[in-house]
Amino acid sequence: MSRIVSIGPAVEDIYLIDRDDLSEVNWNGQSIFSGLSFGATVDIDKVEYHVGGGGVNAAVAFARFGHETIFMGNLARDIGGEAILRCFDEENIDSSYAEIVAGITATRVLLIDAKTGERTELKFEGVAKTAKNLNAKDLDDIEPDWIYLGSLGGDMHKVLEIVERAQKVDARLMWNPGAAELKHAKKVIGLLNDVDALLVNKAEAAQLVPGVILTELLARLSNYCKTVIITDGIMGAIATDHIETYRLGVYEQSRIKDVNGTGDAFGAGFLAKYADEENFAEVLKYASANAVKVAQKFGAQGGIMNGSEKLHQMPMVKIANLSEWSTS
Repeated sequence: MSRIVSIGPAVEDIYLIDRDDLSEVNWNGQSIFSGLSFGATVDIDKVEYHVGGGGVNAAVAFARFGHETIFMGNLARDIGGEAILRCFDEENIDSSYAEIVAGITATRVLLIDAKTGERTELKFEGVAKTAKNLNAKDLDDIEPDWIYLGSLGGDMHKVLEIVERAQKVDARLMWNPGAAELKHAKKVIGLLNDVDALLVNKAEAAQLVPGVILTELLARLSNYCKTVIITDGIMGAIATDHIETYRLGVYEQSRIKDVNGTGDAFGAGFLAKYADEENFAEVLKYASANAVKVAQKFGAQGGIMNGSEKLHQMPMVKIANLSEWSTS
């Protein structure tokens, strides 16, 4: 097993789940919740409290797969921060490098239509908004085998510090940049030569390189980074490690309860296997299965696997010559 550091946001998630009052209607060309109006009191069927955020979700996956896992990110000394620290204790995650800072732990309220799984998210970034206080030199003490880097709120200077420190401590790096980082597309591209694995979705990939279909997006991104994974929701994903390339569907068709955390589950499921597994196709199968299992439950962690599951076959096609799709 490997020593993996997960760097990214930690969030308290509050779910408000209802079958009637949050149903979708079309108004003026937009989809809205039909049962909500200003000044009204709405009875919600169910409330659930979970912890999440890309840094936490990935850390839980690594720990369940048996890796020595360390979390780096910001928490506040409040109810949300305490819940996240309890999660770390329960999952055997080292939280000694978590930063307890003044402010409020990041919080999301998710309004879920229980009939369709559609959601609206209300987000307060709190102490996860900044990463300036995170100390990349801590990686010298940790000496990780892998670093999983999530969103740092667009702080490209801090991203650069971590990328450079990863090289110094001879750690491999998987990067799942957030929307704030992708606004700096040229800087992201400039760092990819020093990144071992990149995870983005289709829309994010199109922010970095030209292209319309998954194969050409993958081909162009693979010019900058050895291992690239591009997800595409219910359409599956595509991935290459410069040796093999696969186009895969979803692991299994099932009723989706909650898509919160499925991207994290795919990326973390991938690295949790990839860190110690040589079979690229098997790694991708675990990534896809992990995302599907997470989508079957409310909360970003309830469905996370542990790596010992026996998986069935899934739609997966090997692409023979990826370079044919690249014109860059």
